[in-house]
Amino acid sequence: MTDVQQEYSVPLAEPVLPPPPNGTDGHRPAPAARERRPRRPRELNATDIVTMVGSLVSSICLCWLAFSVLSEGVGWLGYGLCVFLVYLGLLWVVTADRLGATTASDRVATSVVIVSAIVIMIPLLWLVVFVFQKGLPALHATFFTQDQRGITPVLPATEGGAGHAIIGTIEQVGLALLWSLPLGLLAAVFLNESRSKWRRPVRIVVDAMSGLPSVVAGLFIYAVFILPYAKKLEIFGYNGFMASLALALIMLPTITRTVEVVLRLVPDGLREASLALGASRARTVWSVVLPTARTGMTTAVVLGIARAVGETAPLLFTAFGYDLMNGNPFKGSQESLPLFVYRNVQKPSQTAIDRGFSGALVLMVLVVGLFAFARWVGRDRTKRKKRRRVVSRWLDAQRRS
Repeated sequence: MTDVQQEYSVPLAEPVLPPPPNGTDGHRPAPAARERRPRRPRELNATDIVTMVGSLVSSICLCWLAFSVLSEGVGWLGYGLCVFLVYLGLLWVVTADRLGATTASDRVATSVVIVSAIVIMIPLLWLVVFVFQKGLPALHATFFTQDQRGITPVLPATEGGAGHAIIGTIEQVGLALLWSLPLGLLAAVFLNESRSKWRRPVRIVVDAMSGLPSVVAGLFIYAVFILPYAKKLEIFGYNGFMASLALALIMLPTITRTVEVVLRLVPDGLREASLALGASRARTVWSVVLPTARTGMTTAVVLGIARAVGETAPLLFTAFGYDLMNGNPFKGSQESLPLFVYRNVQKPSQTAIDRGFSGALVLMVLVVGLFAFARWVGRDRTKRKKRRRVVSRWLDAQRRS
């Protein structure tokens, strides 16, 4: 081999031998890396629960030491507030040391929300129990069929009923829904589907009507229709029709805003596909958007009914109230459940007060039932469909086997 060949020749690489087994060279192998699973801030385990309970117990003991031993004491409200604030501080410090500031902030916010919900639920549950205790003894089967004909203060609370008030409530709310549903649906479609420059003024009016006191709606109908035209036309006097107009003013913004939110949830791809096939915008709304959002629209209707069925103030200026059965909402004064409750609880007779609480119980059950029905209609059906799919696959596997 010449000198030039030796200069440019590439040396052969040395063979790489496998590492010796453990203990042959005196070194331990590197430990395998521990697999770390990402954890969400809302996930709770046993250590987190112990931390929360320990922070609460420490807060109770610390505040007891500060207010009962080292000072002259404080009321139960101040003591509870101080316990809660100290608990939040201890929970944040301990959780931040273990899991970081983000998780600690989430724990504190969760505690605030849970305690606030409990504080709100306590008076609500007390009110429900109170109405049940007062109204249930006077509630009977004839309460739903009889009126107050021949009822005197000396008769027991089980005599008479609120059938005339129930009929009046159904007719007034039904007529109000007949007026408000088409207008609310058209307003929601206009706000969400059109590109008009009048959308902003209409939305401002709808938002303003959402905060309108119910008594103002009754005064509006009273000043615009009853005062000027009651002596000329009987239909503009005190009756269920005037009450339905006032209730429609209350239901209209609720239905409009709820339907608008539901229409926003309809995917834009459905609209684009319909327009691409040659359908007009009106045809797209009628045949694609509204059928897709019919479940949410049902929820909007139920919420609108629940919003207006318990109103009393607008009925004082429109329906006026009547103790006997009046099935014609376009002629004569008419009773409703809110008016029945309002008129009876103000009477000096204890039996009348008991009848009023029975009407309040029926009205409360009706409103709670409407809200529960709205929640059931608007429930998430994806989990149910998933369960059905799993069950069908299992049945197919059983048939094949």
